[in-house]
Amino acid sequence: MTLTMSIERGLTLVNAFNKETFIFSGPLDDPTTARFDLRLEQGGSGGGNALVHVHPGADEHFLVRKGRIKVVISGKEQSIGPGERAVVPRGQPHFFANAGEEPAEFTVEFTPAQQHLRFFANFASIAAKRTHWFSKQGDPHFLLIALLLHTYRNHLYLAGPPILLQKILFRILAPLARLKGYRMEIDPAG
Repeated sequence: MTLTMSIERGLTLVNAFNKETFIFSGPLDDPTTARFDLRLEQGGSGGGNALVHVHPGADEHFLVRKGRIKVVISGKEQSIGPGERAVVPRGQPHFFANAGEEPAEFTVEFTPAQQHLRFFANFASIAAKRTHWFSKQGDPHFLLIALLLHTYRNHLYLAGPPILLQKILFRILAPLARLKGYRMEIDPAG
């Protein structure tokens, strides 16, 4: 892998597909907490076009500052507004989206941090720079998903298929993805 960018405090990345803007405001490579701010425009979704996913090794916390978001955890929807929080316990299938008619601004935090900051910076950077790796609807090509989820294994998986099956499949497909030209923008930390 070749490192082509680094994460610095204040880095802002826009994923136009999901109508989301990431602002990397929290500690960088802190082992306990990964934190970033997110702005979702009206109709915006988080988690790859509201793709239901799981974080097997970390809890995900949301704190809304402006607007309203919905967080759907294991099929149950919560609507949270300014000053309100939601927590997604590790391993629970979930997604989130803007639930209002104005932009929503909130903080996302993972505990423990693992390398979620690098994972999301990668995804947002790739979505901004390599739009041809996505469908017109904003869905990442499957080989890109395989490479990203294999590179940052144990951080995020698709809800539904067994995680062990995904690990095996993504391990097999990651070298093919690299042969096809897919690559990460940010290497995982050593």
